[in-house]
Amino acid sequence: MIEDAVKNAPQPPQPKQQQDMPGSTQAMTPKPDHGEESYKGSGRLQGMAAVITGGDSGIGRAVAIAFAREGADVLISYYNEHDDAQDTARYVEQAGRKAIVVPGDIKDEQHCKELIDRAFKEFGKLDILVNNAAHQATIEKIEDISAEEWDVTFRTNIYSMFYLCKAAIPKMQPGASIINTSSINAKNPTPTLLAYATTKGAIANFTAGLAGLVAEKGIRVNAVAPGPIWTPLIPSTMPEEKVESFGKDTPIGRAGQPVELAPAYVMLASTESSYITGALIPVTGGRPML
Repeated sequence: MIEDAVKNAPQPPQPKQQQDMPGSTQAMTPKPDHGEESYKGSGRLQGMAAVITGGDSGIGRAVAIAFAREGADVLISYYNEHDDAQDTARYVEQAGRKAIVVPGDIKDEQHCKELIDRAFKEFGKLDILVNNAAHQATIEKIEDISAEEWDVTFRTNIYSMFYLCKAAIPKMQPGASIINTSSINAKNPTPTLLAYATTKGAIANFTAGLAGLVAEKGIRVNAVAPGPIWTPLIPSTMPEEKVESFGKDTPIGRAGQPVELAPAYVMLASTESSYITGALIPVTGGRPML
């Protein structure tokens, strides 16, 4: 049945709301849709094993649910949002797949190495690495961006990706897939998200370069570029008035739901994308990436 892309999800305005960083799914109104009720799998990732950073909530949770329903076991990497992570794990297990939850700080290289080692210990292999965790903050003036804030953003968003890929690639087999989460900000940066947008541009470039570097190993590297997506990052990092109108400026006229990102990750993880590497796939509600 055909659905109206404009009307099949909550419309702005959202209720005004704010949270402390990094935010919680349970405190959001309306609740994001991660595909808990709607995503139907068809065995496209049967028998695979995945690591997803930031897998506790938002896009990461939607991807974890979709991967599990497509037949993959999932290691959920997260910072300290224990309740959200356990909720995600429950959905993975309800799909009949193995869920491993691992808290910790991906800014630390040793922790990233341990995540990859844990995946191989639990699953015996690693077919899919999804680098999704991110940090952002809305700051109006460059002089108000501290060196510490700049460093945290880069270490969370891009250093961790380097650490995890460096640890995983030597152990991955031909056919494995790395999927990075970039952003529409890679090409159309929001000025008040300067540090975040800069890292998202770096992720797009890192993806293209790494794809060429590991193609001979049979490993594919791609990125998804979300537009405005309704996740805990929004009420925990943006002023109330921007949260209220979030997503309204897209041609579709609303924010995307995390579940609407999941099919892009599934496609890039599956053999259906065997000839796709170095790509940046926009999922932006119609906003062009110029």
